[in-house]
Amino acid sequence: MDVVLDFTGLDALIGALREDGRTVVGPVHQDDAITLAELTSAADLPSGWGVETGPGHYRVRRRQDDAVFGHSAGPQSWKSFLHPPRRALVSSDSNGFHAAEVPTPDYAFLGVRPCDLAAIAKLRQIVGGRAPFVVAAQCTEPGEVCFCSSMGCGPGAGQGYDIALTERIDSAGHRFLATSGTTGGADVLARVPARPATTEDVTTAEQDVAAAAGRMGRAMPELDLRDLLAASRDSGHWESVAERCLTCGNCTMVCPTCFCVSVEDTTDLHGGAERSQRWASCFEIDFSYLHGGAVRASGAARYRQWMTHKLGTWHDQFGTSGCVGCGRCIAWCPAGIDITEEAAALGRDHDARGER
Repeated sequence: MDVVLDFTGLDALIGALREDGRTVVGPVHQDDAITLAELTSAADLPSGWGVETGPGHYRVRRRQDDAVFGHSAGPQSWKSFLHPPRRALVSSDSNGFHAAEVPTPDYAFLGVRPCDLAAIAKLRQIVGGRAPFVVAAQCTEPGEVCFCSSMGCGPGAGQGYDIALTERIDSAGHRFLATSGTTGGADVLARVPARPATTEDVTTAEQDVAAAAGRMGRAMPELDLRDLLAASRDSGHWESVAERCLTCGNCTMVCPTCFCVSVEDTTDLHGGAERSQRWASCFEIDFSYLHGGAVRASGAARYRQWMTHKLGTWHDQFGTSGCVGCGRCIAWCPAGIDITEEAAALGRDHDARGER
């Protein structure tokens, strides 16, 4: 089912999802960034705001139009809602132990980029939970650090969406081609004011998305990354990365698929105690702690662990790469380390050693 919505129709779409009892979450302009928050109407969307990104660089900027999806991935991902940064597990007081009961909202995610759509599928393999209703926003303006096309995760939306939107602003006005991906998506669109899509509407949207694939700011090198990383364990290049890496863990925090956690116990002065789960990072010195010390004590070892898992051994665990090409790890690295450049450098080092 393909229909065309105007801005009023987009607002009605949000209203229909809310009427169904869903908590609608989407992009908003807040704190000098495009973040994710609950939406009450289309007026909450970041109309007229775009971003400029680069290694260690992220800035919002004013656009010349009123596009609401004219920006690339921000600092926040949908992981925050599917796999919260901190979650209570169990607590105790004078009456005994109590399992934490945290209700999970019936989410509708609106404006999900194709890279994040792929990330949601990868993450739900691990954390499970209730599937959200997904309104994807196909990408027609990739950012400077985006490389989803080379990872097979964009700029067009793959499987997993209920509705996919393709935004366009031209002399004919501001409109959104809406394509249903499920019967649930079609049912919602049937309740929203829209006109049937023409062949030209569909073709134009397909052309806009296809053109975006040629405007990616980055590309992962065309190498067998799984085999390359397995063979590069002793590469001297890891020390080169370690000279720049601060081991701050920013890359793992903003990554939409990193899922590692730690468990903490806290007590209070009234005899209460709580056990909670929080996000953890393989860059933390204590993350690999075993009896007597950390297994990965050096920065080189910790960066190698992160990159090798993300691009290599993730295939062994889950049958796919753990990277979707969103570029967040590049933009939010204080040292501006670029995972695509590091992969290419490892390939060159591998060739220089005559191993491939």
